[in-house]
Amino acid sequence: QVHLMETGGGSVQPGGSLKLSCVASGFISEYYAIGWFRQAPGKEREGVACVSSSLYNNKYYEDSVFGRFTVTKDNAENMVYLQMDSLKPEDTATYYCAIPDMSGTRYCSLRDDQYDHWGQGTQVTVSS
Repeated sequence: QVHLMETGGGSVQPGGSLKLSCVASGFISEYYAIGWFRQAPGKEREGVACVSSSLYNNKYYEDSVFGRFTVTKDNAENMVYLQMDSLKPEDTATYYCAIPDMSGTRYCSLRDDQYDHWGQGTQVTVSS
Protein backbone atom coordinates (compact mmCIF):
# COMPACT_ATOMS: atom_id res chain seq x y z
CA GLN A 1 0.00 0.00 0.00
CA VAL A 2 1.40 3.35 -1.04
CA HIS A 3 1.96 5.78 1.80
CA LEU A 4 3.60 9.20 1.78
CA MET A 5 4.37 11.37 4.77
CA GLU A 6 5.82 14.85 4.76
CA THR A 7 7.93 16.12 7.64
CA GLY A 8 10.12 19.12 8.31
CA GLY A 9 7.64 21.95 8.24
CA GLY A 10 7.69 24.76 10.75
CA SER A 11 7.97 28.48 11.25
CA VAL A 12 10.89 30.49 9.93
CA GLN A 13 11.76 34.13 9.38
CA PRO A 14 12.01 35.58 5.89
CA GLY A 15 15.32 34.65 4.33
CA GLY A 16 15.52 31.46 6.33
CA SER A 17 15.63 27.84 5.20
CA LEU A 18 13.71 24.64 5.76
CA LYS A 19 14.19 21.13 4.43
CA LEU A 20 11.07 19.08 3.88
CA SER A 21 11.20 15.30 3.70
CA CYS A 22 8.81 12.96 1.95
CA VAL A 23 8.97 9.51 3.49
CA ALA A 24 7.83 6.83 1.08
CA SER A 25 6.53 3.35 1.85
CA GLY A 26 4.84 0.73 -0.27
CA PHE A 27 6.79 1.71 -3.35
CA ILE A 28 10.34 2.48 -4.41
CA SER A 29 10.70 6.22 -4.91
CA GLU A 30 13.67 5.73 -7.23
CA TYR A 31 11.31 4.45 -9.94
CA TYR A 32 8.68 7.16 -9.65
CA ALA A 33 8.29 10.83 -10.37
CA ILE A 34 7.72 12.80 -7.20
CA GLY A 35 5.96 16.13 -7.07
CA TRP A 36 5.96 18.79 -4.37
CA PHE A 37 2.88 20.97 -4.12
CA ARG A 38 1.62 23.65 -1.79
CA GLN A 39 -1.68 25.21 -0.90
CA ALA A 40 -2.13 28.48 0.92
CA PRO A 41 -5.42 29.41 2.60
CA GLY A 42 -7.94 30.58 0.04
CA LYS A 43 -5.73 29.62 -2.89
CA GLU A 44 -5.59 26.71 -5.27
CA ARG A 45 -2.98 24.01 -4.88
CA GLU A 46 0.07 24.65 -7.03
CA GLY A 47 3.05 22.58 -8.04
CA VAL A 48 6.39 23.95 -6.90
CA ALA A 49 8.91 21.26 -7.83
CA CYS A 50 9.14 17.77 -9.21
CA VAL A 51 11.72 15.15 -10.08
CA SER A 52 11.32 12.30 -12.55
CA SER A 53 12.28 8.69 -12.02
CA SER A 54 15.93 8.49 -11.01
CA LEU A 55 16.98 6.88 -14.31
CA TYR A 56 16.39 10.26 -15.97
CA ASN A 57 16.54 12.60 -12.96
CA ASN A 58 14.79 15.49 -14.72
CA LYS A 59 13.70 18.30 -12.43
CA TYR A 60 11.29 21.18 -12.85
CA TYR A 61 10.49 24.17 -10.70
CA GLU A 62 7.73 26.70 -10.57
CA ASP A 63 9.04 30.12 -11.56
CA SER A 64 8.62 31.74 -8.16
CA VAL A 65 10.78 29.12 -6.43
CA PHE A 66 13.38 28.56 -9.14
CA GLY A 67 16.84 29.12 -7.71
CA ARG A 68 15.56 28.98 -4.12
CA PHE A 69 14.11 25.45 -3.86
CA THR A 70 15.91 22.20 -4.67
CA VAL A 71 14.33 18.77 -4.98
CA THR A 72 16.47 15.67 -4.44
CA LYS A 73 16.02 11.96 -3.97
CA ASP A 74 17.83 9.67 -1.56
CA ASN A 75 17.25 6.30 -3.17
CA ALA A 76 19.05 4.41 -0.42
CA GLU A 77 16.65 5.84 2.18
CA ASN A 78 13.60 5.86 -0.14
CA MET A 79 13.08 9.51 0.61
CA VAL A 80 12.64 12.73 -1.34
CA TYR A 81 13.61 16.15 -0.07
CA LEU A 82 12.67 19.72 -0.80
CA GLN A 83 15.35 22.15 0.32
CA MET A 84 13.84 25.61 0.62
CA ASP A 85 16.16 28.59 0.92
CA SER A 86 15.62 32.34 0.94
CA LEU A 87 12.09 31.79 2.10
CA LYS A 88 9.53 34.53 1.63
CA PRO A 89 6.21 35.19 3.37
CA GLU A 90 4.42 34.18 0.18
CA ASP A 91 5.90 30.68 0.55
CA THR A 92 3.63 30.16 3.54
CA ALA A 93 1.41 27.16 2.79
CA THR A 94 0.79 23.51 3.49
CA TYR A 95 3.24 21.47 1.45
CA TYR A 96 2.47 18.06 0.00
CA CYS A 97 4.41 15.37 -1.83
CA ALA A 98 2.73 13.12 -4.36
CA ILE A 99 3.43 10.32 -6.82
CA PRO A 100 1.64 9.04 -9.93
CA ASP A 101 0.56 5.45 -10.47
CA MET A 102 2.89 5.08 -13.45
CA SER A 103 6.55 4.38 -12.78
CA GLY A 104 9.64 4.90 -14.89
CA THR A 105 8.65 8.23 -16.40
CA ARG A 106 11.28 10.35 -18.11
CA TYR A 107 9.63 13.60 -17.10
CA CYS A 108 7.55 14.91 -14.23
CA SER A 109 4.74 17.42 -14.06
CA LEU A 110 3.73 20.34 -11.85
CA ARG A 111 0.06 19.62 -12.55
CA ASP A 112 -1.67 18.05 -9.59
CA ASP A 113 -4.01 16.02 -11.81
CA GLN A 114 -1.00 13.96 -12.91
CA TYR A 115 -0.57 12.50 -9.42
CA ASP A 116 -2.53 9.76 -7.73
CA HIS A 117 -1.19 9.40 -4.19
CA TRP A 118 -0.68 12.20 -1.71
CA GLY A 119 0.72 12.75 1.74
CA GLN A 120 -1.16 14.55 4.49
CA GLY A 121 0.89 17.73 4.23
CA THR A 122 3.21 19.74 6.46
CA GLN A 123 2.75 23.40 7.34
CA VAL A 124 5.38 25.99 6.44
CA THR A 125 5.01 29.49 7.86
CA VAL A 126 7.34 32.31 6.87
CA SER A 127 6.87 35.36 9.04
CA SER A 128 8.86 37.94 10.93
